[in-house]
Amino acid sequence: MQRSMANEAQKVGTIHFPFPFTPYSIQEDFMAELYRVLEAGKIGIFESPTGTGKSLSLICGALSWLRDFEQKKREEEARLLETGTGPLHDEKDESLCLSSPCEGAAATPRPAGEPAWVTQFVQKKEERDLVDRLKAEQARRKQREERLQQLQHRAQFKYAAKRLRQEEEETENLLRLSREMLETGPGAERPEQLESGEEELVLAEYESDEEKKAASGVDEDEDDLEEEHVTKIYYCSRTHSQLAQFVHEVKKSPFGKDVRLVSLGSRQNLCVNEDVKSLGSVQLINDRCVDMQRSRHEKKKGAEEEKPKRRRQEKQAACPFYNHEQMGLLRDEALAEVKDIEQLLALGKEARACPYYGSRLAIPAAQLVVLPYQMLLHAATRQAAGIRLQEQVVIIDEAHNLIDTITGMHSVEVSGCQLCQAHSQLLQYMERYGKRLKAKNLMYLKQILYLLEKFVAVLGGNIKQNPNTQSLSQTGTELKTINDFLFQSQIDNINLFKVQRYCEKSMISRKLFGFTERYGAVLSSREQPKLAGFQQFLQSLQPRTTEAPAAPADESQASAPRPASPLMHIEGFLAALTTANQDGRVILSRQGSLSQSTLKFLLLNPAVHFAQVVKECRAVVIAGGTMQPVSDFRQQLLACAGVEAERVVEFSCGHVIPPDNILPLVICSGISNQPLEFTFQKRELPQMMDEAGRILCNLCSVVPGGVVCFFPSYEYLRQVHAHWEKGGLLGRLAARKKIFQEPKSTHQVEQVLLAYSRCIQACGQERGRVTGALLLSVVGGKMSEGINFSDNLGRCVVMVGMPFPNIRSPELQEKMAYLDQTLPRAPGQAPPGKNLVENLCMKAVNQSIGRAIRHQKDFASIVLLDQRYARPPVLAKLPAWIRARVEVKATFGPAIAAVQKHQPIGPGRQTSCISRGDVEVRQAGICCPETMFLTYLSRVVRDTVQ
Repeated sequence: MQRSMANEAQKVGTIHFPFPFTPYSIQEDFMAELYRVLEAGKIGIFESPTGTGKSLSLICGALSWLRDFEQKKREEEARLLETGTGPLHDEKDESLCLSSPCEGAAATPRPAGEPAWVTQFVQKKEERDLVDRLKAEQARRKQREERLQQLQHRAQFKYAAKRLRQEEEETENLLRLSREMLETGPGAERPEQLESGEEELVLAEYESDEEKKAASGVDEDEDDLEEEHVTKIYYCSRTHSQLAQFVHEVKKSPFGKDVRLVSLGSRQNLCVNEDVKSLGSVQLINDRCVDMQRSRHEKKKGAEEEKPKRRRQEKQAACPFYNHEQMGLLRDEALAEVKDIEQLLALGKEARACPYYGSRLAIPAAQLVVLPYQMLLHAATRQAAGIRLQEQVVIIDEAHNLIDTITGMHSVEVSGCQLCQAHSQLLQYMERYGKRLKAKNLMYLKQILYLLEKFVAVLGGNIKQNPNTQSLSQTGTELKTINDFLFQSQIDNINLFKVQRYCEKSMISRKLFGFTERYGAVLSSREQPKLAGFQQFLQSLQPRTTEAPAAPADESQASAPRPASPLMHIEGFLAALTTANQDGRVILSRQGSLSQSTLKFLLLNPAVHFAQVVKECRAVVIAGGTMQPVSDFRQQLLACAGVEAERVVEFSCGHVIPPDNILPLVICSGISNQPLEFTFQKRELPQMMDEAGRILCNLCSVVPGGVVCFFPSYEYLRQVHAHWEKGGLLGRLAARKKIFQEPKSTHQVEQVLLAYSRCIQACGQERGRVTGALLLSVVGGKMSEGINFSDNLGRCVVMVGMPFPNIRSPELQEKMAYLDQTLPRAPGQAPPGKNLVENLCMKAVNQSIGRAIRHQKDFASIVLLDQRYARPPVLAKLPAWIRARVEVKATFGPAIAAVQKHQPIGPGRQTSCISRGDVEVRQAGICCPETMFLTYLSRVVRDTVQ
């Protein structure tokens, strides 16, 4: 990147930060602290409220560090070339010395006026001493390795007998299967002739990685020449629309013309082969793409042989877009100019080159890689994409739900219906093609059938009967450790690592899907299969059609993607069972029938999947608009991943709004002096619901525009709504505000928001008795995260009670017990498990109340209806910019007076704005709200929280 920037450069200390305009002081502080974190190789937790320019601060701060780092590296290389002295350490060590002094790597400063020969003598002596130290260290390392090898040999001898027995049993099973195949003799019935196109459904002969290596003597990819990876920054965010907005900000920044940026995405988002894309399912698209590339390589290999033994692979056409020459051109074009994922897709169609593989080719030379953080946090996907984290920088934006994301990606649930479906499909597959399969394939397929049978048995069902008609004698929820589950299921003698590898390499689930597609569903069921954890996150990235309005229910079902084979989801469950025993649990949920019963793997320690990221990276930055409470990140994610407390840096900046523009209130008692404490035991009392309704009526009388009220759950919102309607409070509310209620259906969200916006727009122009609208929402629902209510759409946000999670949930109870056993309890502090519950509650509160203030000139009131919010430990978990301005009101009178006083009337204020993430469409005066929602629907409705 060139240092000459068209925009002005801001100097903070000794560091110059190019910026497109004069930054706020909090942006300067943000960039300076970010620079220090990257320079020192720390782990940073950064909090910057929405509207404070967080994206630009991340871009200019991080790329300024990268600019200086590359400059230092060039200067170091030039100095070495000029002196003619080669480096005494390897390249990796050299990169580290650029940012922090390396012991003995540079000469000790000498006094001024000292003779040159003395200086040279000292420098030579220091270099010889450094070489001696390196040799001594190498000798010690060699001794340690030799000792380690001795210990390993002892361990190998100890387990040699057991391993030999296992190999003998496996060989005996293979021989037995071979004898069964030969029992019928040479005159036996020949396999049935396959139909056209059916060859690709038959499993190819399987060889494990160990067998391939032993046969060839080299690794699979040893011949591939890998391009060197330059130092780069990986920027991750939650959705593709957020990533596209970030790329747009990069373009506008002073670095936009010089930085080499590439956007990564899933095959589902980047595939330009319509035949593959029409499969719909994420897993099916992935498997078909891999199969087509494998077909290309096998055909190339077969063409080199004089007489190929079989022509099976000719049935499967290779992808016409997988062209190395064209993909190389696409790579160069992508790096030449900043492009978002949509532009990359259009370029791939134009050049007839695969954007998915072309973007992967651009990773080594890219300086900034933009990708969804599911792709970075899942090790197998990271490896498949060619992402290397060694000594690189990772920035994870919108990271407030990072722990939940990692947990969800690696937690898997399968139903009894899926288990029976997979077993039935696999049996019929073996009946059709069994005589064409080699013994090793048959052995693994029988192992998979055995696993499915045992999984159904442990739920109390019978694999041979219809799961929809099977009633279970024992119902309830049971929680097991992984080892206990394996023993109870009687599958502890099966090597799940080998089975998992077989499923991955043989692609049996894709073959099985093709088989069921060809011959129809084997076991019909109205139940939609649940996606495995990581597949569910990939599915959430799928763009939805926006060219036409929402279709009716039957049409949308007809156009829905075809469900993947149930075996695909079961593979995820098998992989989860290979987790360390202490890091996960298996939940057996036995319902009325087998089809409704489930097996669920619950990941207790998300740090086990995050540890490799923080271990390999030079620095990691976890950023978001609302990161409080940060103790979860420190304890559950970083401390459990082995990160020292000294390496973690916290930074939280204030908001750009004037102090008077926000009024956070904690109201401890209602109009009738009833103490406000909406606990689970008290919140359904009539007097509590009446008190909440009367307070809301008073607030709606003094607050113009929109009021958003959040309730702990959909069920409690339904109860309160019914009680208010019966007692007449709903009518009193409707006289001041038109009432809207959050829908449970996702596709109705935009309709409610559009009507809500139109009502506020109309009320602002008519100035009648109805002064706006009231939106009744749910914490953790579709309107509590990602949708912003700025200006008149959210002049007041009300939180009824504290939305604690269900303490009776087996998953939460096990998580609490795990943290109590794992984390130390600080003196005078609550147990880690109890602290987790409070943190989950306050995290949800912070996400909800942050919906109102979205830019510098915005203003709003935040009302917390519960006296428990006044407790110091609870107040400490609010965002710093809100916590500093909180006023605790013991009674309602002073509170409503403060709200009324906070309603300024002035010209030039924007009348309404609904936005999603950083994508914001403002309208002022009489601008048509339909324009705002066209953009909203076309770009961000797919990211609505499910």
